Amino acid sequence: MPALKALRDAHPRARIEILGYPHIASVADKRFYADVVRSIEYAALSCFFARGGDLPSHLRDYFGSFDLILSYLYDPDQIFENNLRLCGVQQILRGPAQIDKNAHAAWQLAQPLRELGINVTDLAAKVFPSDEDREFARRFLENCEPPILALHPGSGSEKKNWPIENWIELAKTSLNAKALFHTIIFVSGEADENEMARVRALFEHEPQVRFAHQLPLPQLAAVLEQSTFIGHDSGISHLAAAAGARCLILFGATDPKVWAPQNTNARVLLAPSGDLTRLDVATVGNAISL
Repeated sequence: MPALKALRDAHPRARIEILGYPHIASVADKRFYADVVRSIEYAALSCFFARGGDLPSHLRDYFGSFDLILSYLYDPDQIFENNLRLCGVQQILRGPAQIDKNAHAAWQLAQPLRELGINVTDLAAKVFPSDEDREFARRFLENCEPPILALHPGSGSEKKNWPIENWIELAKTSLNAKALFHTIIFVSGEADENEMARVRALFEHEPQVRFAHQLPLPQLAAVLEQSTFIGHDSGISHLAAAAGARCLILFGATDPKVWAPQNTNARVLLAPSGDLTRLDVATVGNAISL
């Protein structure tokens, strides 16, 4: 997003399209960054990943219409890139498909723009929910008493997760009579089903608890911008930070110098020796109360 924002700022009248996974790229679709989002899973695109493929004329015309294509695809043999050139694409910039450990991921992803004379200095991601997104959030949070604490116990990897028992204890502590927060929202996705079933069984009849399960990312961003957020090294934590939520991000085995949100509203809490099982509930509770 920092790279896309710099590109948009440099070319405010340009038509920008994103070819990617729509459920992720939706945060950019007609929300400042992109005019259109198209699915990379479109079946006719498969020929672009093969040498000597029969490239459909409508896709030749489509790709050939762009002045610039910025690609983050894993394309080590440049098969996709060469097929783009067969469509008449003149300017192709290649971004890193994989992140190394030597610099922050956002900085690495922004480097291709230097070839255009664009130096990306602001590495803090930002999202711009639409009026419709905010209307959804208003309805979702109706009758929720602020302040609101959003908890995301999942991530893309078990090794990055704080034990679910700790999340449960933190939620119970946050619901007591002297708690700083009056409403708790548990955020979850498809990968969190097993652990969230346990959480839901414990809290589903608690009126101060809401569940934001598999919400579209733009709508979730609109909910999170009104919350204080605790999560792991995950995309949802970056979304919360980009939405402007006050964030506490729990880091264990991964390196926050590479993966932590760069937003000033996000703080990192490092687990002792990189082991999240050694991070106690009181420490997290005290950190979010500051």
